[in-house]
Amino acid sequence: MSRRLRRTIVAITAVVIAFLCSGQPAAAHGFSSVVYVHVTAGDDGHLRTVLELEYDLFVVSTADSEHDDAFFRTGNAAFDAGDTAGQAAALNAHAKSAVAYVTERFSVSGGGKACVPTRAGDFTMGRREGVPYAELPLDWACSGEGGDHEVRGGLFPDAETYVTGTKTIVTYDVDGRTGSAALDAAHPAFSISQAWYARFWEFFRLGAEHLLTGIDHILFLLALIAGSRRLREIVLAATSFTLAHSVTFMLAALGLVDVPTAVVEPVIALSIAVVAGWYLWRIWRRGGRAADLEALGDGHFSLDRAGWTRLGVVFCFGLVHGLGFAGALGIDQAWSWTLLWSLLVFNVGIEGVQLALIALVFPLLTLLRHRAPRTGLWATGAISAGVAAVGLVWFVQRVMES
Repeated sequence: MSRRLRRTIVAITAVVIAFLCSGQPAAAHGFSSVVYVHVTAGDDGHLRTVLELEYDLFVVSTADSEHDDAFFRTGNAAFDAGDTAGQAAALNAHAKSAVAYVTERFSVSGGGKACVPTRAGDFTMGRREGVPYAELPLDWACSGEGGDHEVRGGLFPDAETYVTGTKTIVTYDVDGRTGSAALDAAHPAFSISQAWYARFWEFFRLGAEHLLTGIDHILFLLALIAGSRRLREIVLAATSFTLAHSVTFMLAALGLVDVPTAVVEPVIALSIAVVAGWYLWRIWRRGGRAADLEALGDGHFSLDRAGWTRLGVVFCFGLVHGLGFAGALGIDQAWSWTLLWSLLVFNVGIEGVQLALIALVFPLLTLLRHRAPRTGLWATGAISAGVAAVGLVWFVQRVMES
């Protein structure tokens, strides 16, 4: 292969990877937030909701929307000082503004008629993923006779420009019905009596969207595909990754494992660089000879020491990626069996996209390797080099931000 063609392959690969990563912050998932709502049956046909909202975002959004500068000053000062009691006091002192912000963007209806909300207690403070969350109990008086209850959420919309893609995770236990739902701008409401397949699709879509918008997970998968010479290699690597992140995803989501995001995010970035660099090391070790790399697989379903070591590395990093997936939902209620079904479906959505990407990219690289081995070697090497470089940059950025 001519030097000009090699340079062209490298340049095209670099442009593609740069395009994938353009506009992506070091955290790779952007600035977003998750609202948590638990709905239960109250007295006299009322419903009771407890909303959990990211404290600093709640203060800024409320102060801006309600023109409450005093709330911003006191709430922000309490946040900067890490004063939990002060944060709750600021919320309760400006409860009118805070509740107004919530009830203008979150509602419950019954029998086709809007339910009337009243504050059912003081604001309290909690934490999710190491972040302060405000807890607001509301009582909803519903005058509609019969019919189903609908929950509609639109808190922290993109139009406020503070965050994008806010998700609202709702769990409910009303009149013998239990379950969960995921709301966002495209799907802002759900019915408590919704069918099981509607709930399945919501969390499947949420998992698929998370992988597609989480460029770090895509790059990790791309590094695995580029570094796999045989179908069995990518199958074993993907299976190892899936098993690992499924384990920690479920443990973290059930509240059994809690690792700070400041640790998880840098390690995810490092995993991208290491897995991509592994293949570059193989190329260097074999002297850049495509025939030697092709000979690493003997056609039998077996692994040498290097292959087992690679699987072990992928498995260990998969454990960390599972923590990242769990952070997307931020669900840490210990042994929350109500959410278990939704968590499993969320994971199925992740796996669906992962398998689709493998089915799309791996055959193309395999075809290129067989038709033009040297070109295929340079193409996969360029992909791995670009991915490794992005991973290292993200690792440094995330460590500095932490």
